[in-house]
Amino acid sequence: MAKLWEALEPWHCRQSLLESNNLRVDEDQALGLVRLYPETQEQQLTLQDLGRMWQMLFDQSQRTQFTTLGAVFRQMSTNEIDTVQKLRSQLEAIAHQQQSLTAAMTQYDDSAEETPEDAATTTAMKTAIQDLNSPNESEDLPTVILPMQLLSLDDAGCTDIGHQREHNEDSFGIQTQIEKQETPIGRSVKARGLYILCDGMGGHAAGEVASAMAVETLKRYFEDHWQDDQLPTEATIREAIRQANQAIYDVNQKNARSGSGRMGTTLAMILIQNTDAAIAHVGDSRIYRLTRKRGLEQVTVDHEVGQREIQRGVDPAIAYGRPDAYQLTQAIGPRGEQFINPDLEFFELNEDTLFVLCSDGLSDNDLIETHWQTHLAPLLSSRANLDQGILQLIELANEHNGHDNITAILVRVKVRPNFEQQQLL
Repeated sequence: MAKLWEALEPWHCRQSLLESNNLRVDEDQALGLVRLYPETQEQQLTLQDLGRMWQMLFDQSQRTQFTTLGAVFRQMSTNEIDTVQKLRSQLEAIAHQQQSLTAAMTQYDDSAEETPEDAATTTAMKTAIQDLNSPNESEDLPTVILPMQLLSLDDAGCTDIGHQREHNEDSFGIQTQIEKQETPIGRSVKARGLYILCDGMGGHAAGEVASAMAVETLKRYFEDHWQDDQLPTEATIREAIRQANQAIYDVNQKNARSGSGRMGTTLAMILIQNTDAAIAHVGDSRIYRLTRKRGLEQVTVDHEVGQREIQRGVDPAIAYGRPDAYQLTQAIGPRGEQFINPDLEFFELNEDTLFVLCSDGLSDNDLIETHWQTHLAPLLSSRANLDQGILQLIELANEHNGHDNITAILVRVKVRPNFEQQQLL
């Protein structure tokens, strides 16, 4: 609340923190507001008002107050603590001395069910500021920039042969590094994640060789070329894919494979460094992104003849009326590097996000688009088990598709505003 008090001051909306029915705590223990209450011109809010609010909340909670907290409330009421910096310094000192305070204030009843109304009104501070549209808002007020920080990174991967194939030509790889630091004043998380999904092709058993080769080549490359706390550059990622292509291409050349006998693979890949992400893809394996604000988005475009024709201006019905509409326009391995042009995209993670990497055994027949609200949306919650969720996805694909191998990777990224680094413009 002290952080929010400081963040809301330039907006003259500190009254939002003094309305007890306006406060919410979400499943990740983040404090949010239902709405923003602008202060009237007559109001001259100070930390005395916040201190009285805290005293009331503690009285209502009927919890035993630490003597040191009572002293803080008294110092706020007498204006001895007159700045947020002094207040937070006092609170952090208390937290360090009495770690049990944090445990007492962050207990969460996991058995309690959140009502739909509560779920709809629980909001992060960043969203609340963005949605501010008060008639009292002055154009001269500074804009509050709240960079995000990582709260958690979770993932799950699974592959299944399907109902009709004799062997599985899909491969996937997951490599993560997560550092968590717990202190009495909060938790910080630093994480890196590499997620690779490949769907192989080309003659008996050759597809599974190609997909496995691509996964291992990429993993080894990034072990040597992803050393610091930043995402690899675009040039580095393209070089990794070039090397994966070359490794498979060399085997094709050595074995004098030709035509459909030349092995190859698709590629869908995500790299995550804290709240920064990069995606790369070749072929028709897909990456979807799901957020509460934007819903489901397909963030890759299939490299196939039908999509190529659409990009040339051909009507989609005509483009996909061609007999070769689903033929790949590029893949990893069958041809030399001059024929490979991966799609790359970099972006920041500004809200809780669920990524889905999948082979066409899962994405065919609009399966994701049809069932995302029942099978993906619940997985945004940190309470949801991704391992169970991915098994349900595989089962769904076998029920409705099943004609191909089925592989999926789920990546859940939870973020929250970083008030320590807020800026005013």
